[in-house]
Amino acid sequence: MTLSTAEKRATFRKLHESGCFVIPNPWDVGSARALQGMGFKALASTSAGFAWSIGKSDNHITLDDICTHLTALCGATDLPVNADFEGGFAVEPEGVAANVSRAATTGVAGLSIEDSTGDKTNPISLTPDKGTVKEPAPSDSKVRRGLFRFARREA
Repeated sequence: MTLSTAEKRATFRKLHESGCFVIPNPWDVGSARALQGMGFKALASTSAGFAWSIGKSDNHITLDDICTHLTALCGATDLPVNADFEGGFAVEPEGVAANVSRAATTGVAGLSIEDSTGDKTNPISLTPDKGTVKEPAPSDSKVRRGLFRFARREA
């Protein structure tokens, strides 16, 4: 059975509405398929695990790297995948928004943005009055329809 991205996103939404659930982190296609076979209902990518699997350090993968990886994960299983999208691969909110639109085309059901800047004097970039994730532009509405977006606070 091959589920569409819309079906995976609807499943992901229902999982969130039903309460808590366990969401493991595959680092490649093989681990994603193994976790599906174990009965998990959703997956969440791991930026560190993926980076290490291709010989890079965490936070040193490119936008192209992550989008290729997410496409492979989403295509490998019928489970919804939440993307660990690091800091959005841009500094300015408009750049993050454009990159989120690109990530949405990979088939992910959800996407997490880390708000850490890496700067010990100013570690958090998300504030109530200025977030790093913008709402989709009208031209992106079909691509991003149903996509869960999460912000994570990490210092």
